[in-house]
Amino acid sequence: MPNPEPLVYVVDDEASIRDSLAMLLRSVAIASVTFPDARSFLAAYQPRPNTCLVADVRMPGMSGIELQEALRGRGAELPIIIITGHGDIAMAVRAMKAGAADFIEKPFHDQTLLDAVHRALARSADPAKDVAAMDDDELRKRLASLTPREKEVMALVVEGRPNKAVATRLGLSTRTVEVHRANAMEKMQAQSLADLVRMAIACGMTKA
Repeated sequence: MPNPEPLVYVVDDEASIRDSLAMLLRSVAIASVTFPDARSFLAAYQPRPNTCLVADVRMPGMSGIELQEALRGRGAELPIIIITGHGDIAMAVRAMKAGAADFIEKPFHDQTLLDAVHRALARSADPAKDVAAMDDDELRKRLASLTPREKEVMALVVEGRPNKAVATRLGLSTRTVEVHRANAMEKMQAQSLADLVRMAIACGMTKA
C-alpha cells in the first residue's frame, strides 16, 4: 500500500505560531494538525507513516523534550523537529542527541523550516532510509582539517554553549570564538548548528 499523504503535527502554546506554521505548510500542500500543548497531542496521536512533529522546546506543563521522551517511551518512531529560542540551544542539543531529527533556532526563515520538514517526512516515509547519513571517512577528513582551537570551539558549541561562555572557558574574546566557529562550520560544511551537532555525534566527538 502506498504511504498516506504527508501530515505534520505542530505543538506550540502560542496560537500565532501554530497558525503561521499551518499556513506555511498549507502553502506547499502539506496538511497539518495543530495542538496548544503536549498533553493534548499525546491524547490524540495515532502512529502512521509519512508524518513528523514540530514542537516548541519550552511549553507550559510539558516541554518539547519531555514530549519527545514520552513518545520514545511509547516506542513511537515519529521524527521530531524542535523549535528553540537562543537561550534554549543547550536543551535543543540534548534533544537531538536523544534522537530528535532536527532543531531550528528562532527566528527562522520559512525555507529552513520547510527543508527540515521535508527531511523528516522522508525519514518517516521510509524508516530504513537514513536521509541524514553521511560518509564517516569524509566527515573525519573534514574534522581533521580543523585546527586544534577550532576543534575546541566546535566541541563546546555542540554542547550547546553560547559564544560568550565558550570565550570565557577558553580565555578568548567573543569575536575570536565567532571566527573559529565560522571556520569550523565552513570546514565541516555544516549549514546549521543542527548539522554541526549531527556531525559531531557521527564523529564520536560527543555522545549521542
